Amino acid sequence: MKSFVSQWEQLDWDDIRLRINSKTSADVKRALNASVVGREELMALLSPAAQAWLEPMARKAQLLTRQRFGHAVNLFVPLYLSNLCANDCTYCGFSMSNRIKRKTLDAQEIERECLAIRAMGFDQLLLVTGEHQAKVGMDYFRRHLPAIRAHFSSLMMEVQPLGQQEYTELKTLGLDGVLVYQETYHPTVYGQHHLKGNKQDFFFRLETPDRLGRAGIDKIGLGALIGLSDSWRADCYMMAEHLLWLQKTYWQSRYSVAFPRLRPCAGGIQPASVMDEAQLVQVICAFRLFAPEVEQSLSTRESPQFRDKVVPLAINTISAFSKTQPGGYAETQSELEQFSPHDNRHPRQVAEALIRAGMQPVWKDWDSWLGRA
Repeated sequence: MKSFVSQWEQLDWDDIRLRINSKTSADVKRALNASVVGREELMALLSPAAQAWLEPMARKAQLLTRQRFGHAVNLFVPLYLSNLCANDCTYCGFSMSNRIKRKTLDAQEIERECLAIRAMGFDQLLLVTGEHQAKVGMDYFRRHLPAIRAHFSSLMMEVQPLGQQEYTELKTLGLDGVLVYQETYHPTVYGQHHLKGNKQDFFFRLETPDRLGRAGIDKIGLGALIGLSDSWRADCYMMAEHLLWLQKTYWQSRYSVAFPRLRPCAGGIQPASVMDEAQLVQVICAFRLFAPEVEQSLSTRESPQFRDKVVPLAINTISAFSKTQPGGYAETQSELEQFSPHDNRHPRQVAEALIRAGMQPVWKDWDSWLGRA
């Protein structure tokens, strides 16, 4: 069965970067007036020329967001189960070469974390681990997912890529969604940042959303780590091609996109390309015009001030009060962090800011009476 790799092989990174950078102001105007934003229009909206059109892009993006999602903004929180990792990645605090204290939560510790998270109001959880198949793999998930799921109405994961059968099994244990960020769609750059471990396999990671779609996972999250490659515009466009493929091939699943920017971490690197806040707004608005029905997520990597201004434009899902280390909610151990969050506000403060902006905070993704048992 074909996967996105067959489409990716037809895409030329240098040609895409050149075409995006060559778009003119007239191209951007045509894209803004188009009834349907296709590939060429998206290139224009991602181009340097579009920066002068940010205000009309934002107005149209906000209008489309209200039409599709109303004023609702979903809140979720990540629960880091382990920082064990068998990969060596240049940008991650959990990298095996970093000399940090390693920890994997046991059943009692997981229970304490779940209770602390529920006490803050969250009913939607994202489980995160380092990539360590032997100690934080399927046996670990089989033991702990049912107990975690009993606390929450919606459960997502961001862990190492797995096989289709494993995703099918996890769905029976209560898994609703999976986030799997490609990091960068440039294979050479990918290789420069993934030095050891299974994550070196560019194509196995690239095909992960296909396996998720075949397993019938309800929500699939895509993302590129902004700053790894020297062209964030090309990476974002590649992700759009990936999204188009998945929507056409696995139309039963829902999709979300995110644009995380590199944040400080132990042993971290300097970005190869810098996306400033105005450019991040540009990308968010461009994707809303390109894919009006797709959820967009904004994490605590960004500042409180930025999030408060941008969420009402086009964002549907946000994390809040994220602790990026195992045991971060029931106890605080900052030395274990994967990266340093920027927005450290309590979830109630984030919710109050949303309400002041005219938005409606929603603490869960769905209810069982909607038909998903």
